[in-house]
Amino acid sequence: MTVKKNAQTRQGFKTNEYIVYPSHGVGQIVSIEEQDIAGFKLELFVITFEKDKMTLRVPTAKIAQVGMRKLAEPEVMAKAMEVLKGRARVKRTMWSRRAQEYEAKINSGDLIAISEVVRDLFRSDAQPEQSYSERQLYEQALDRMARELAAVERVVETEAVKLIEAQLAKGPRRGPAKAEVDDADESDEPEVEAA
Repeated sequence: MTVKKNAQTRQGFKTNEYIVYPSHGVGQIVSIEEQDIAGFKLELFVITFEKDKMTLRVPTAKIAQVGMRKLAEPEVMAKAMEVLKGRARVKRTMWSRRAQEYEAKINSGDLIAISEVVRDLFRSDAQPEQSYSERQLYEQALDRMARELAAVERVVETEAVKLIEAQLAKGPRRGPAKAEVDDADESDEPEVEAA
């Protein structure tokens, strides 16, 4: 039996509030329900993830354990946006190991860690194509960050993506495109045009 409760606050969270659930991103608490499960009364947050067309029920007593948190404060969001302008830090390990680390950062729900993944996997138009799995992880991290930015700044998600991409464009030039420019500058040979 499910009993819906009116707008309430539990564990510092209230109905209609947007939250971040680590493995799913931004969701909205639509209600707080009480259900009888195996003879026990359990109080649950009912959280919807509009974009994923998904509803999740989380016991109110377990929110700290699962890592559910409020949306980022403006200072944290500003720091995450600043991270995007930094130099990409790509470890020289096998892709499968790096992919696991990126996946763990994305699913941590930590906005700064997610912004690091976006920064590290971003490719400008001048850079070589990404592999399919790199692109998938980049899109996943970008989506998580954009959804939280959109909720914090109260803008639509496409606008949030534009804000993130504008920050990425302010970062230093990355990858082989820069190396090619450096190689060309070191050459003392005059350029010869074909007629």
